[in-house]
Amino acid sequence: MTAQPAPDLAVHDLPAPRVDSEVGPLRAVLLHRPGDELRRLTPRNNDQLLFDSIPWVDRAQEEHDAFARILESREADVLLLGDALVTALADERAHAAAADTAVDRRRVGHELADALSSHLSTLDNQALADVLMAGMTFEELPAAEGASLVRKMHHPHDFVVDPLPNLLFTRDSSVWIGNRVAIASLALPARKRETALMDLIYAYHPRFRAAGRAYGAHSAPVEGGDVLLLAPGVLAIGVGDRTTPAGAESLARSAFADGLVHTVLAVPIAQDRATMHLDTVCTMVDQDAVVMYPAVRDTLVAYPLRPDEDSGGVRVSGPVPFLDAAAQAMGIDRLRVIDTGLDAVTAEREQWDDGNNTLAVAPGVVVAYERNVETNARLEEAGIEVLRIGGSELGTGRGGPRCMSCPITRDRL
Repeated sequence: MTAQPAPDLAVHDLPAPRVDSEVGPLRAVLLHRPGDELRRLTPRNNDQLLFDSIPWVDRAQEEHDAFARILESREADVLLLGDALVTALADERAHAAAADTAVDRRRVGHELADALSSHLSTLDNQALADVLMAGMTFEELPAAEGASLVRKMHHPHDFVVDPLPNLLFTRDSSVWIGNRVAIASLALPARKRETALMDLIYAYHPRFRAAGRAYGAHSAPVEGGDVLLLAPGVLAIGVGDRTTPAGAESLARSAFADGLVHTVLAVPIAQDRATMHLDTVCTMVDQDAVVMYPAVRDTLVAYPLRPDEDSGGVRVSGPVPFLDAAAQAMGIDRLRVIDTGLDAVTAEREQWDDGNNTLAVAPGVVVAYERNVETNARLEEAGIEVLRIGGSELGTGRGGPRCMSCPITRDRL
């Protein structure tokens, strides 16, 4: 499947990248179709690569294709990460940089690193993109390349270039704030190289060359799943398992300096697998409504950050109840809350299955996993249209429709 625009559609004819909210009508989005990187998962490495089980890749692809079709049916232009990477690699500078970023010299040693870099530099754009995403084993490296102790002491099926199965979750590695893109600084080793690929795409793909940066990948840890654009000018940033207080403050300062937002809410969340990002417990489903895990509804707090005009720094207050702080910053009386599930057990089960991780394609219209029956019913009772997708295999990496999508362009509210 390819979901890129037809070749005769010029870049200047595409909607300009800009995202000011979570719910403005979706016009362009970056997805990653599951590929060979998921076929690299085994019972020996799936924990290290952050998957809870081994996905059935063919079924995951079918589920993802259905997801993309739903977005396209709502007039969203779907750009696939793999296609975007191949396009970026057409630039010789990107190709040279990509070959270098794939090599971990500390792990493989200088001799093998030089041989590996030399080999990768000879690959065509598609083949190089495949290695960057799906990795490479020592067995797959040509025999003439890199005769070394490192190679002799590794099993042939060990990785000389690690695969990136979490590319599926394009929300985490970059996020658009206004007309600027923030390249995330991913916290865990299994995901760090994803930011290098996003750097290449945003630097060398014709669609993004004019885009400004809101945050650099070499800054303190921030992941896109923790960043919610509650309303134009209002940003919520979860602080927990993946995003640090330093990362949240750095992104806030950058957004203030660029005039992108007037308020940032730093929101502490539990540091565990079930609540790895803010969007695992709370997502926007309408201009004044969120779906939220009821176990945190009354305990979630926020530290409001605002620019200090006198000092040029940042003023920090709180903690205050999150829902109150959000409504005040958004300029509304209250934020409507739709609970996950009907009871404590159902809520916990459906939160684990990404019941809170919805993707809004327009105000009051969201994409959600079909398996979260009770949460979807509650959304519909509250007047939210739910577009259901299968997620039995896509969810094995702990991520829902919002995790799997990086909005590039939304209409302003």
